[in-house]
Amino acid sequence: MVEGGGTLDYKVYFAQSLEDLRKAGHYRTFANIERIAGAFPQARHYRHDTTEEWGEVTVWCSNDYLGMGQHPVVIAAMVDALKTCGSGAGGTRNISGTTYQHVLLERELAAWCGKEAALLFTSGYVANMTTLSTLGCKIPGLVLFSDNANHNSMIEGSRNSRSMREIFHHNDPDHLDRLMARYPKDQPKLVLFESIYSMDGTIAPIAALCEVAERHGAMTFLDEVHAVGMYGESGAGVAERDGQLDRITFYQATLAKAIGVIGGFIAASAQAVDFVRSFGNGFIFTTALPPAVAAGALASVRYLQLHPELRARHQERAATCKRLLREAQIPIMETSTSHIVPVMVGDSVRCKQASDDLLERHRIYVQPINYPTVPIGEERLRLTPTPLHDDDAMEQLVMALTDIWHRLGLRYKLDV
Repeated sequence: MVEGGGTLDYKVYFAQSLEDLRKAGHYRTFANIERIAGAFPQARHYRHDTTEEWGEVTVWCSNDYLGMGQHPVVIAAMVDALKTCGSGAGGTRNISGTTYQHVLLERELAAWCGKEAALLFTSGYVANMTTLSTLGCKIPGLVLFSDNANHNSMIEGSRNSRSMREIFHHNDPDHLDRLMARYPKDQPKLVLFESIYSMDGTIAPIAALCEVAERHGAMTFLDEVHAVGMYGESGAGVAERDGQLDRITFYQATLAKAIGVIGGFIAASAQAVDFVRSFGNGFIFTTALPPAVAAGALASVRYLQLHPELRARHQERAATCKRLLREAQIPIMETSTSHIVPVMVGDSVRCKQASDDLLERHRIYVQPINYPTVPIGEERLRLTPTPLHDDDAMEQLVMALTDIWHRLGLRYKLDV
């Protein structure tokens, strides 16, 4: 029904909603690209919704942070498993879908993160949603304390948990402490935060947040999605780098970014993992990852643990990119202390235009980041340098951004 009576015309409603989104500058279009194995960060670019090729572009916004999605070791492991096991798992983990590859990968992930056990999910999003909603629904009186910059998957998992929720200021242990002090120490509590926040590139003060949580008898839930593989001596993330892995109750990460395939996982004590495995609907009622994906992830994780030079190169490339952009007076967010390089535009329409111009004029692909991913007025281009972006690619990027900033009259100073 609609206001004033009558039946809602769904077709008109959908069309008008989409038009409103376009007028606000928030409508999203997807670049049609084809990754080229062995040539990352190059990709073939096709006209939108067609098979007409425009030519090659340099991708500057991929979450394949280390290029492992096209690494020969990963590809070989997947091809071998595909030939050996076939394409799919054949069922849920409970019904014929737990394969040898899944078991090996979970053991490797648990050891990597310094935990007793690990559990695979079909994505990092599902890992967060399932774990948080399960804990909230099953632990009586649980209060969730969540950083206000946490990812949508953590927010939705918290909402679906039906638990009481408190939001603390971003990376602010003192505010967390004040909020937690309102509750009895014996009331169940869980503190949720990320190690690296993907839009601003900020890094959490893990030790300080754990100290507050422990003072109030709380568990901790750490999302290392944008750090796993890239930080720490073995690549287990920022918590490993900072010597805090043993203070984390639930460690969560993805297989789809630096590891280069698809999927997500949690790692924790054997009892905690078994609890989620036994009660988590998002795990119980979905088909398992294909064995080839698990095999590829296992090969990638093993490779990353043995090759710290890849992480060193990654950090050098990110630092070099930031330095060159600063020298060119392109407004990168100085809050970023990680490998993520956010370039502030501050207007949705011009952010989309800058992205389009980079692609069409300079053959550089950077997806615009607009609302609701970031707040209105904080629209940006999010650059992700990898070990495979060489000096020529860096020079091309700086020249292209300088041209776009001049053509569009964009700001050179940040207001946020």
